[in-house]
Amino acid sequence: MDRSQLHRLDLNLLLAFDVLISERNVTKAAERMSVGQPAMSASLARLRKFFDDPLLVRQGRSLVPTTRALGLIEPIREALDTIESTVRANREFDPRTNHRTFTLMASDYVLLLLLGPLLAELEVEAPNLRFAVRPIAADFAEQINSSRLDLLVFPEELAPDDMQANSERLFTDRLVCAVDRNHPEVGERITEDQFCSLPLVCYDGNPLQTIHERRFHQLGLDRPIEIRTQSFVVQPLMLPGSRLMALVHERLGQYFARNVGIRLVDPPFPIAAMSEAMFWSPRADTDTAHRWLRERVRHAASALNG
Repeated sequence: MDRSQLHRLDLNLLLAFDVLISERNVTKAAERMSVGQPAMSASLARLRKFFDDPLLVRQGRSLVPTTRALGLIEPIREALDTIESTVRANREFDPRTNHRTFTLMASDYVLLLLLGPLLAELEVEAPNLRFAVRPIAADFAEQINSSRLDLLVFPEELAPDDMQANSERLFTDRLVCAVDRNHPEVGERITEDQFCSLPLVCYDGNPLQTIHERRFHQLGLDRPIEIRTQSFVVQPLMLPGSRLMALVHERLGQYFARNVGIRLVDPPFPIAAMSEAMFWSPRADTDTAHRWLRERVRHAASALNG
């Protein structure tokens, strides 16, 4: 598509296309744009006439985008992002008075130790801002690229090389073994045999690779994982009163060792530390509100580093 064609569409039609493709439902799209259903239907009719394509066609009870519509998603999203970033870059930002919602993506480990305390502070510092924190999803790179996500906090080495995002390292953490405080087999040290044979509870990032899987591969270990969880935080909670072992982030392990009956022991061989970084779209670089948010996250990470 010749992107110059987009200049012939007014902003409201660009927004209507974006919302219609996202919702795939005229009624829901109308609700999101705070217009009546007849007005949204009229916008869809104008879009169909302009592009000479039905754009959305009925399949069963749902509407699905045509091939033409799928090809329009990226250029229209980029045009809207450009307009939005230009407006925001020239708008004064005062966290005490401005209204805005930021969408973040992070693991529950990062939410508990880094973002949770920060967001509690921001409730006072920026009372009108809202934050939506989502769990890590397989399409995080696409969400960053399409600006559906303001900020991602994710292990630096697991980010894809072709992700079109800026990044900054926030903090580094060790990986250590965690077991029941009175584990019947593990003393002050854990042996190689115990490390490889004790029943293991491990975070399951399927379909994404996890830092634990990366480390096992680097060590040449092909050991079974008896219990897979969808949460980092739940792993330490499963250890008391069991023979289970978990390989946990040290800061997370220390947090729970103070509150539940577990203890931490060093692995029997060196395991490389991991680093969490924040990622964002380059289009957000000049956004004053986004710069403020990155600075607050950076400051919280510095405090976490001690």
